[in-house]
Amino acid sequence: MEILGIDPGRDKCGAAVLNFQGEILFEKVIETAELVATIKKLSAQFDLKIAILGNGTTSKSAEKILRAENLSVKVVDEKHTTEEARKLYWKKNPPSGWRKFLPTSMQVPPEPVDGIVAEILIKRFLEENLNVE
Repeated sequence: MEILGIDPGRDKCGAAVLNFQGEILFEKVIETAELVATIKKLSAQFDLKIAILGNGTTSKSAEKILRAENLSVKVVDEKHTTEEARKLYWKKNPPSGWRKFLPTSMQVPPEPVDGIVAEILIKRFLEENLNVE
């Protein structure tokens, strides 16, 4: 069984699938309009029973979509997840060239980090509920 994470947003959402060991099996930023199709695709590909949902923008409508797909939904506080995601982005994608001399705290990732936020939401849930790191 795997866990789906959703960072809901007005125009785009982060989506991630992790196993209970915290390994990333899927991570992507999608348009909010594609949320239903993406959930259906991921449900067919993975054994999803639970979805971790950030409590931010449009979380209520995303929760309805997830429940309609027969997923158990757990809402997680997404406070400071964007900042954490930016740090994690730079760990995964270290700057090169002249950018490596500039502190990453002063740089903005060149792409949205919503998928990484979805990953962080799942990991928060696992740490709080299953003592898994």
